Amino acid sequence: MVNRYTPYAAPPNDAEIYQYPEHLRAQLTDLPRTPGVYLFHGESETLPLYIGKSVNIRSRVMSHFRTVAEARMLRQTQRITAIPTAGELGALLLEAQLIKQQQPLFNKRLRKNRQLCALLLENSAPPRVVYAKDVDFAITPNLYGLYSSRRSALETLKSLADEHQLCYSLLGLEPDTRGRPCFRTALKRCAGACCGKEPVEAHHQRLRAALERVRLVCWPWRGAVGLVEEGPEMTQIHVIHHWLWLGAVNQIDQAAALSKTAATFDNDGYKILCKPLMSGKYPIIELD
Repeated sequence: MVNRYTPYAAPPNDAEIYQYPEHLRAQLTDLPRTPGVYLFHGESETLPLYIGKSVNIRSRVMSHFRTVAEARMLRQTQRITAIPTAGELGALLLEAQLIKQQQPLFNKRLRKNRQLCALLLENSAPPRVVYAKDVDFAITPNLYGLYSSRRSALETLKSLADEHQLCYSLLGLEPDTRGRPCFRTALKRCAGACCGKEPVEAHHQRLRAALERVRLVCWPWRGAVGLVEEGPEMTQIHVIHHWLWLGAVNQIDQAAALSKTAATFDNDGYKILCKPLMSGKYPIIELD
């Protein structure tokens, strides 16, 4: 009897089966060369496959066509649409909003995080992890960092402790040693605030200084504001309140109406808008 061995054939990867998406070539003609957001659509009329942004929509979409790793998405794409914006800032904001609203299959970032938390530092008490669902991050002072989980926030504290000889006990990371040296003191990883080798206030000053680079900026206006972004094709007024982007309009009276929308702290909005709003680069109109 002859044993016949059939070698295992691994399924082809995207590179092996990649073909230039000829069925989409004609749609490139209608795509603008301006800033904005673009959407790859499959069979669903309501849920896109992918949402992206660029300062040049047509050029960015063409780069997808040359990316072998995106072959699976391109095979499923049946049409491409675009939404122009005044500039890159508007594109960033619209992309973040649409991804959270529509949850495209091929987007792996900018998803809504329901466990968003930060570190709250009050007086000389140990830092405390607080959650956006319980505390308004837009107006609460002495908040530091934006973290996707409690574990991530505590890992940051541990890293700062190692870097600045801070005490795990005084940080609330381990039980209080009640005046006795903690284990890390013997390893010279703690400067000894737990046992009187240094003043507790000196310890907290180092902690506050270390956290300062990730301090959250409280919303500095009484109400909503309009940020004016001028582009090559249009000018938009971005309506923002409590770091939440409420939308973009073309007229100031439209901005005033939109500003009445209820707003709570938005993680992506804060990361995108904090520097532009505080830099003085864009004209700001107070709407309330």
